[in-house]
This record gives sequence, structure tokens and C-alpha cells, in this order.
Amino acid sequence: MFFATVCGLFSLSAFADDCLSYKLNPNVEVKSPSWSKEVVQPLKPMDLLHGDVVATLVENYEIIGDTTSIEDGFCVSLKSVQATVGYNDFLVKIDSRHIPDSCAYNAVLSHEDEHIRAYLSVIDDYNDKIKSAIYSAANSVMPVFVSDESEIDSALDILNKRLQEHPDLILMNQKIQAEQEIRNKRVDQNSNNDRIKQCIIGD
Repeated sequence: MFFATVCGLFSLSAFADDCLSYKLNPNVEVKSPSWSKEVVQPLKPMDLLHGDVVATLVENYEIIGDTTSIEDGFCVSLKSVQATVGYNDFLVKIDSRHIPDSCAYNAVLSHEDEHIRAYLSVIDDYNDKIKSAIYSAANSVMPVFVSDESEIDSALDILNKRLQEHPDLILMNQKIQAEQEIRNKRVDQNSNNDRIKQCIIGD
């Protein structure tokens, strides 16, 4: 039994090696998602001078595979990747003591809009780096051998999993997170809150 198992594993490995010749240079397309903004005023008191923005970063990867029939099975290769990377939802929180459309409310909202622009600018400026990271990850994904046609969909899932777990994509995400933090801090550093303070005094 042990001998048979070893032979079986060796055969699968040999077929996997046969699939290497069917590796493709994957085509990579990257787009940013459409985004929306929602403004809410929580019941819990907030800082009168500062609102808050909660940003949702999405990374979606849709892949297309290429299947080649070989002896005793199929080679499933990564042919293309359609990626969507960016921020799609922004939740802006403003203290409920600010009346909507009032001077103070609009001042806080204007400041939070600067934060939203900071988030979006990261994706715009990193566009080439994002595409490069995704291509590097996709190009490293080797074909998968399956012995039965019914296993092709599972092979595609494996290819997608290997793509998304690639260190280049993990590092890309970390860089985006770090850069958006830097830019948002810069927005706060460049704001002296004069406008909102004048509104509050005026009220």
C-alpha cells in the first residue's frame, strides 16, 4: 500500500511537471471601483471640531484559465486577471450637534472630503505599482494538473488562491494602507480648524 501511494504521488508530480510547458504570460487588467459617500450623525457625541471617515478598501480578482488536455488529464493555466482595487465606500461621521447644512456642519464635511481625496489619490498614484504587483503575482502562478474534467473548476480556485496569497499582493496592500495613513495625517497637519472654530463662535 505504501509503495502504491508513493507511486501515485510520483505520477501526479510528473504530470504537474508536464504542465509547466503550458504556462502562459497572463494578461492583467486593473480598474478602480466606483465609490460612494454616505454622511451620518451618530447619536454618541463626537469631537465638535473633527469628523471621521471610514474607508473600505476592496481587492477583487477574477481570473480566466486556459485548459489543455494532456495524457491522463488536463493542465489548467492562468490566462488573465481582471482586478478591481481601490476604495468603494466612504462613511463620513459628523457630530449630531452640527445642524445639516449649517456653517459648522459644512466646515467639518469639507475637511472630511479632503480625507476622501487623500484616499483616492493613493490609488491614482499607485496605479502602475498595483498593476506591476498583480502581474508579478499572476506570472508566478504555475499551471495545475487535474486528472478529471470535473476538477477543472477546483483547479481555477487553486490558481486564484495562490494569486491572492502571493507576497507581492500582500506587500501591495500594506503599502497602500501605509500611504493612506501618511496622507491622511498630512491633511490633519495642514488644517488649523479656523473655519470650523469661526462657525462655532458665530453660532
